[in-house]
Amino acid sequence: MADHDDVVTNVSSNPDMNSIIARRMVLKGGAGLAAVSLFGALSGCGSESNSLSAVPTIGAGGASGATTSRVTALGFNAVAKSVSDAIVLPNGYYATVLLRLGDPIKAGTSFYRNDGSDPGTTYDARIGDHGDAIDYFGLGADGKYAPNSTNRGLLVQNHEAITPLFLHRNGPTVINGARTVADEVLKEFYVHGVSVTEVVKEGGNWTYKQDSSFNRRVHTLTDIDISGPARGSRYMITKYSKDGTKVRGTVNNCAHGITPWGTYLACEENWAGYFRRITATDNPRRSAKELASFARYGVAGNGRELWATVTPDTADDLYGRWNAEVRGTSTDGSDDYRNGPNTYGWNVEIDPFTPNSIPKKRTAMGRFAHEGAWIAKPEAGKPIVYYMGCDSRNEYIYKYVSTALWDPVDATRGLAAGDKYLDNGKLYAAVFSEDGTGQWVELSFNLGLVNAGYSAYSFADQADVLVNARLAADAAGATKMDRPEWGAVDPYSGAVYMTLTNNNATLRTLNSTNAANPRHYNDVRTTGTAQRGNPNGHIIRWLESTPAALTFRWDIYLFGARATANAENVNLSGLSADNDFSSPDGLWFSRTGICWIQTDDGAYTDVTNCMMLAAIPGTVGDGAARTITNTDANGATRTQSTFVGAQPGTAKLRRFLVGPIECEITGVCESPDGTALFVNIQHPGEDTAAANISDPTKFSSHWPDGGLARPRSSTIVIQRTDGGVIGA
Repeated sequence: MADHDDVVTNVSSNPDMNSIIARRMVLKGGAGLAAVSLFGALSGCGSESNSLSAVPTIGAGGASGATTSRVTALGFNAVAKSVSDAIVLPNGYYATVLLRLGDPIKAGTSFYRNDGSDPGTTYDARIGDHGDAIDYFGLGADGKYAPNSTNRGLLVQNHEAITPLFLHRNGPTVINGARTVADEVLKEFYVHGVSVTEVVKEGGNWTYKQDSSFNRRVHTLTDIDISGPARGSRYMITKYSKDGTKVRGTVNNCAHGITPWGTYLACEENWAGYFRRITATDNPRRSAKELASFARYGVAGNGRELWATVTPDTADDLYGRWNAEVRGTSTDGSDDYRNGPNTYGWNVEIDPFTPNSIPKKRTAMGRFAHEGAWIAKPEAGKPIVYYMGCDSRNEYIYKYVSTALWDPVDATRGLAAGDKYLDNGKLYAAVFSEDGTGQWVELSFNLGLVNAGYSAYSFADQADVLVNARLAADAAGATKMDRPEWGAVDPYSGAVYMTLTNNNATLRTLNSTNAANPRHYNDVRTTGTAQRGNPNGHIIRWLESTPAALTFRWDIYLFGARATANAENVNLSGLSADNDFSSPDGLWFSRTGICWIQTDDGAYTDVTNCMMLAAIPGTVGDGAARTITNTDANGATRTQSTFVGAQPGTAKLRRFLVGPIECEITGVCESPDGTALFVNIQHPGEDTAAANISDPTKFSSHWPDGGLARPRSSTIVIQRTDGGVIGA
């Protein structure tokens, strides 16, 4: 089955800049004139209050502290590419496995047998599957958030998805297209979501406390409040919450965000694929607007795990809530789950220090395939700003700017601070121009940018705009990107980096390249197989005068490529055997200023497993304008101008880690002193054939337990043998 992030739903033909300006000139009153003035400022690179030439006065360390200066040299030798079933690290480094799928995190929960036989009812007290984003929250002796606590903390991590083959005895039981073992599905409900686990460092070694009162699972059955502008709206009404104020659960949590008040944002990514909606019978019951929304988000089909097919259902619709069809007779959806998909696709705020607190879905930040939410360094008296990517090919980059101005007094207020800063603000989508500048276009019903002159969808109110943020960004003319995934803010320069993992030849055609997505080429595997489009991806970055600014300048920091690829048109970053990579995904800055880059790759796996690299980045504009020549399968060529960052060389970019077979390297954070790096190794051995489940010798991976064990997604902790700071 194809990953849902490969299901492309953006069929918009976003108008060019002149058409957008013309459309906005007819909008109501001053709003239209303001939009035109904003575009006018772009050609001059900003006004006095929004200058693109100013360097932000932003301290190091983002939201959670910093060193006083960036490291200037990487302190390790590059590791070679690898296809072994092991973790490969530089000399002087070692890794230990800290947490694995199924590990018990509640007192009295039994040891995990790892053979598919553990009862589903035990999984709400176990580490989930497919660990993804992860963060460390220092824990003080008083049980409160202590950012500088280096030996005791809470690890909070997302559990994005599952490898069903290894989760059950013989893979999932499916008969005639339906799930027939309810306990298997219950297990899957629990292993999705988020885990909170207390970890401690004792005698130089990290371990976790199974009986900690802080340990917690948030999953598909957890009660969650709906918060922000869409709360209580017609779009959120379900049989479970007839007033549209709450929802049961979160799912497909990929990357994440942190807040300056010590909470965690679990971001719902490819949630749409879990819902069952058979279009042949449901479409006739739907309005044109509903059908447009479903199409734009990809809500159709049987449901990726067939959760809605379990019968008989329970009294509280444990399984049927994943059926998004009109099944009742009400006019508002209060007797079924026709609006269920609208309650997913949000950022979910969790307070890890209050185990009984109810998480909140923050609707002001928009609904799409949230890869993550990355905060700019908060400054007193200025808005809180988050950058976000929508993880699918040809989707957009977004920014959220709070209405409330940051008051450091709120640093201890938990979810109450979230109510203040994350429930009221402005949502923007990014437009990248061909001249190396860009702008943020507000997605606002009141401003008129998305409710006039757009024929594909007619918005009713701001809640409609937020529920259908993808359509709003279509209307606003945002730039289609090559699959936006993780972002990160450089704690020293304030520049924002975002991985654009890849695109294919159908979507990034020869004639649809642009300056921000400039390549269409053929990456030939060692087997001779052609891979066309932008299969290796790139990392874009931009710089604003202040995080709340509406204009920016940008360049492309790194282009993924084989070291042997054509240097003129493909390997534009001059990568060598020590640092070549493909499909950048995870991205994160340490307090030392090292940029960690993780890959989720299928294009380069003929040569190497997925990897993590360390980089010392330069600055936006440290390279030059470049014109490249792209070539399609028929030999046709087209030139494309772009802006390429300075080539890093091996001095500033090196491969640090290579993972086991068929894994993704994803999620990274550190202890406050920088001596421990926590990294998630996701779905090793995921391509094992279902027919081989009864023969462990044919599993493609046995990591991390070795022998003939089933592979498990796991969290590792990396340390130096001399106890020093990682990477420096």
